[in-house]
Amino acid sequence: MTDQPDEPHRPLVVVMGVSGAGKSTVGTALADRLGLPYRDADAFHPQANIEKMAAGHPLDDHDRAPWLRAIGAWLASREGAGAVASCSALKRRYRRTLLDAAPGIRFLHLTGAAAIISDRMQHRPAHFMKAGMLESQLETLEPLADDEPGVAIDVRQPVAAIVEEFVRYLDRTRA
Repeated sequence: MTDQPDEPHRPLVVVMGVSGAGKSTVGTALADRLGLPYRDADAFHPQANIEKMAAGHPLDDHDRAPWLRAIGAWLASREGAGAVASCSALKRRYRRTLLDAAPGIRFLHLTGAAAIISDRMQHRPAHFMKAGMLESQLETLEPLADDEPGVAIDVRQPVAAIVEEFVRYLDRTRA
């Protein structure tokens, strides 16, 4: 049997926000909740990008272009089956690149005070993105706009509450 009416919604989701906002934690929990595969966008970075960030240098648009295309291609390959990816997607044009590849994407923008996010970053020393890079990301961030498909949720809530709020958003917007 195909296309049963009871079949659960299989969305494509990008959990976005600055480094330290909790994208990986929320993305993993959301994927588990929805029964979907999860990929962290960091896995799509070429080694040169990782080395650049580890040295304390922010990426530029040239560095990000192939990374965004790779994430978009993976999401497009999951169209219909669903998937969750975490990706900073800081600029509207970055989100447009992802949407051009996979138009069904819904964004979960994790927002929060810089002090909270900075504190989180300082407690994950093994990560290549250092706390000092947060300022650069906050300057670059173009928050999710009203005409973009998604919702912003504050990170002060427990992860489970963030996931449930986003699942309710998906239920309300399901076509």
